[in-house]
Amino acid sequence: MPSPHTGLAVDTHAHVFVQGLALAARRRHSPEHDATTAQYLALLDAHGCSHGVLVQPSFLGSDNSFLVQALRAAPRRLRGVAVVEPGVSDVALAELAEAGVAGMRLNLIGLPTPDLAAPEWSSLLARINALDWHVEIHLPAGRLHEALPALLQAGCKVVVDHFGRPDPVLGLADPGFGYLLSQAGSGQVWVKLSAAYRNWTPADCPTAGREACARLLHAFGGERLMWGSDWPHTEHRHLASFPVVRAWLDDWIDDPAQREAVLAGTPLRLFQFK
Repeated sequence: MPSPHTGLAVDTHAHVFVQGLALAARRRHSPEHDATTAQYLALLDAHGCSHGVLVQPSFLGSDNSFLVQALRAAPRRLRGVAVVEPGVSDVALAELAEAGVAGMRLNLIGLPTPDLAAPEWSSLLARINALDWHVEIHLPAGRLHEALPALLQAGCKVVVDHFGRPDPVLGLADPGFGYLLSQAGSGQVWVKLSAAYRNWTPADCPTAGREACARLLHAFGGERLMWGSDWPHTEHRHLASFPVVRAWLDDWIDDPAQREAVLAGTPLRLFQFK
């Protein structure tokens, strides 16, 4: 459902792709179905979402051309998060920004954390900051300490994916989740309430997600939290659907003002929707 007061709601995490695109040589997953921009926009319409954010899928690597094509199909409704390498040119970054990209993603699941203080990364992060982009990081909670300090030291706005990815066995007792909570005071960190099924079983998502939300709200407030569908739920399509994950948010957050901040106010600002 849309935000109760503004009529606005933002899905901050979704992916679009079609079969036949060039895939990254190093990838964890190869899609066997299409997830088109038209399908996604229809889902936004059906579930009261005014805006959406498309995140470059890891299996497409740093070729953001399909992402750009999707953003240009609905420039008022969509923003993007791209994957870029340290050597990317200023011209390429400007083209991404013009298309509606508002951040870069570091998906480090299964990959080592790069030395973000090294000259090539420092230079890239400075250019990202100059564009007023954020850096979105995806890695297990126990590894957040490998990336966050350098990004915060560089002055970056940091968005942490999927509740911070606490360990499924440890749950919210994961020290990495506690570390994430401790970073709220920086004022530079946002967290996506998304892909709960990547952390917990579907049966546990309503209760575990609610407890995680309570702790995150206590630490960050609604001003640093956002909701994402994670559509099309890659590798988890049998466990989730857009209406199910949207309904979870209403189960997780009781207060309408907090829910409105998470759904609308915070992401509208961070992703620079006009």
